[in-house]
Amino acid sequence: MKQLEYFLADEAATIAIGSGLAEVLKSATVQQALVVYLNGDLGAGKTTLTRGFVRGMGHKGNVKSPTYTLVEPYELGEWRVFHFDLYRLSDAEELEYMGIRDYFNNDCCCFIEWPEKGTGLLAKADLIINIAYQDEQRVIKLEAETVHGEQVINALAQIIKL
Repeated sequence: MKQLEYFLADEAATIAIGSGLAEVLKSATVQQALVVYLNGDLGAGKTTLTRGFVRGMGHKGNVKSPTYTLVEPYELGEWRVFHFDLYRLSDAEELEYMGIRDYFNNDCCCFIEWPEKGTGLLAKADLIINIAYQDEQRVIKLEAETVHGEQVINALAQIIKL
């Protein structure tokens, strides 16, 4: 399966997708990094999905948008999760100065909002997630870009029933 699509009736459904992704990664027999590109208009639910993932990985505190900091890090046991928001990035070269390559290790999950702003400097996405408005609700489409991404999507399809 190369892609999944779900109708998201509310915020809880968006959080469930993020939590499901966390469950898939935590249950994997081999720890492997995950790079996710998040696309969608402002307010579509990119940070909400990431919040579901971070909490699903075990974080108990607040999960805020990194709009002004570019990245919010979370140390969660054997995993490191990085939530990037590149919306305010004026030049992709800024990512070089912050050591962007150090964020893409096997113990890291990177969720990147506005990935087009970092073209050429970001690691290849395992998953591309598009969230679009549909009236008052949302539609989410998850597309695998790597074999690992396809494995994640297949496992997610087994546990998410929206």
